Amino acid sequence: MSGRFVRSSKYRHVFGRSTRKDQCYDNLRVSRNAWDTNLLKVNPKHIAVNWEAGGGGAFAIIPLEERGKLPERIPLCRGHTAVVLDTDWNPFNDDLIASGSDDGKVLLWRVPENFTVRPDVNSDDIQDLAPIGKLSGHPKKIGHVLFNPAAENVLATASGDYTVKIWDIEAGAPKLTLNIGDIVQSQSWSANGSLLVTTSRDKKLRIWDVRQERPAHETNGHTGAKNSRAVWLGERDRIATTGFSKMSDRQLALWDIRAVREPVNGFKTLDSISGVCMPFWDEGTSCLFLAGRGDGNIRYFELENDKFEFLSEHKSADPQRGVAFMPKRGVNMHENEVARAYKTVNDQYIEPVSFIVPRRSETFQDDIYPPTTGLAPAMSSSEWLNGKEALPPKISMASLFEGEGIKEVTGVEDRPTGSIDAPAPKAEEVPKPVEAPKETPKPTPSKAAPEPVAEPTPIARPAPSMKEQGASMAAMVNKFADGEEEASASDDDDSSFEEVPKPVERPTRSVPAEQPSPKVSSPIRPKEVEAKPQPTVTSSIAPSPATGSASPPTSIPKSDIDEIKSLIAEQTKTIASQAQQMQTLTAEIEALKAKLN
Repeated sequence: MSGRFVRSSKYRHVFGRSTRKDQCYDNLRVSRNAWDTNLLKVNPKHIAVNWEAGGGGAFAIIPLEERGKLPERIPLCRGHTAVVLDTDWNPFNDDLIASGSDDGKVLLWRVPENFTVRPDVNSDDIQDLAPIGKLSGHPKKIGHVLFNPAAENVLATASGDYTVKIWDIEAGAPKLTLNIGDIVQSQSWSANGSLLVTTSRDKKLRIWDVRQERPAHETNGHTGAKNSRAVWLGERDRIATTGFSKMSDRQLALWDIRAVREPVNGFKTLDSISGVCMPFWDEGTSCLFLAGRGDGNIRYFELENDKFEFLSEHKSADPQRGVAFMPKRGVNMHENEVARAYKTVNDQYIEPVSFIVPRRSETFQDDIYPPTTGLAPAMSSSEWLNGKEALPPKISMASLFEGEGIKEVTGVEDRPTGSIDAPAPKAEEVPKPVEAPKETPKPTPSKAAPEPVAEPTPIARPAPSMKEQGASMAAMVNKFADGEEEASASDDDDSSFEEVPKPVERPTRSVPAEQPSPKVSSPIRPKEVEAKPQPTVTSSIAPSPATGSASPPTSIPKSDIDEIKSLIAEQTKTIASQAQQMQTLTAEIEALKAKLN
């Protein structure tokens, strides 16, 4: 029977689609420097790529619409005296970019209006771009630059001097310094910009309280000698890391920032390929994309119940050294594209790879395009330095789909940064729709007080035996298994699990009119679904005092909950033994049939 259960997910059939060569960005000279960065950064208007150039460092900016073969000579961003190691686009300004170099400088650049890599001038007259600002403070090379995702004009730079400096680029000065103690291999901000996670050569994973300039948590990360990467999982209290074991196997790990001693469910071995895995998190789909450096594959996982569930893998014969992912506001919603990657191929061209949900509908798919972060910051740099914490306002993807431009969605930004903390209050709210049917007169709570006195008698009257309970639960499982095959993955998602309480309620309750109300009003979230079966079992096995619908969570004492849990455990054991007996009987019947034949 277990083979009939399939995990419900809207993204189970997402596939990666490559782009034809004539629609790629060809004739590039991607930097061959061995420093471990992504080489590419992309936003809805431009691609930035580290360039192989003589006479100092440079990088190129390519407008997204200018596909095809580029000219031999294009305008570059020149200004560094050594090779460019990393770049990052400002999340609130698609024309502003920062670059870090081996010369220990950070330069700021602004893309001019109507910029093109095919200017209508002689190749000898092409003008390179000049920086608009310089940040000096690191004595050694700057390997990583990363803008704060919530505060405007706040930039983190990791250097070979074993420090990370936090800059206010308006003031042009470093405001904070984090002493890492070794070479930083990767860094990632939390969604509200208050915490920063780093991995370093000393194999430590550190979560920094940036404005206090101290690590809030520190633990041992991946034990392998090669580089590890970390990425913050959006608005959750979770971090994903990729790295290597002592045996050089590639690993994936999930960390809870409140208990970082060990990864959640341990280190997961991926394969034995030697290239670093570059992780990219997509908040809208709760998917983690892993792009292997040096191989051509991009695999993707869905985070559910603190587990990375493998979805699929985009395989390619063309290996990539650099990869960048488009922000969600830049994907093509008319083709149901949920993510788009840009990968370098042979250091000569950049190939876009679209990840698409296969659907026929041509209308806006609101279930796969929730509101996303827009171009408005949550706070200024001075507010952030003074301790403010906030999430940037969200924008409606539907307005972008309809071509109405950017429209902010009110109320969405009020969600907590750590969405994993949400189940604690939600578990208390779940009993409300289940307890509501106990009182028949819903409008007047005062009159409902005498009603629960008469209710325990019909609940206790049937007194089902353990065998009968096991049989009813087995029938319930059968109904659920048959229904799930017919359910659509896009429409029902996790709602199929909410059908489980129905067979338990019907034999003991005679109020069908009240049941549709909680089903419609309850939001479908995986964490809430986990808590629903327990309150339902309480109504059919152990009579509850049911003091009223105003405060259902307080009406269930802890001792009753413990009894319920033990009864559920006994039922589970009974069902397991019955299943074992059924298998034995089936085997005996098959043996008898074989003998008769």
